[in-house]
Amino acid sequence: MRRYSLFNLTIGSLVVVGVAAALAQTGVSKRSDQQLIASAMAAAPASLSREATVVVLSGDSTKRTLRTGANGWTCVPGDPSAPGDDPMCADPNGWQWLQALMEHRPPKDQTGVIYMLSSSAAASNTDPFAIAPPAGRKWILTGPALMIVGPAVRQLPGYAGGPEPDTRRPYVMWAGTAYEHLMVPTR
Repeated sequence: MRRYSLFNLTIGSLVVVGVAAALAQTGVSKRSDQQLIASAMAAAPASLSREATVVVLSGDSTKRTLRTGANGWTCVPGDPSAPGDDPMCADPNGWQWLQALMEHRPPKDQTGVIYMLSSSAAASNTDPFAIAPPAGRKWILTGPALMIVGPAVRQLPGYAGGPEPDTRRPYVMWAGTAYEHLMVPTR
């Protein structure tokens, strides 16, 4: 069975048509709504996540709202069977960026924030749509992180990227693509 990181389901590899097949292989669909909400809330500081909307991506290429929030943030549960368990919580601009990535369309020219305080793992630091590491490479395990997405990243000089970044310090993921963003480890 192929393992998928929610980071890659949500950010990197999620082609809207392929949601059902990907989710069928994860632990997301096997948890209760309360477990999914708890997972999603773990992605961000409680001061944000307790008032956030919580959604889960469902097998019919849609999202299902588990809880409607009041602060504009959207959180998604992680998958405990994936390499990083990757729950996410995004501000409105970050959520629009994620949706653009999932739909393979260019994101809007706006800066957003996405928390991944439980953990963060990606199949590739260079390919936004990779669902598994390239031959001979391992999963990129950042651990808890904050993502800065959008044009602000291109204005922040001095952060390294490349196929094997130093995940102990901030680095650029998917440099040179429309989905370039800054990963900031939080520990």
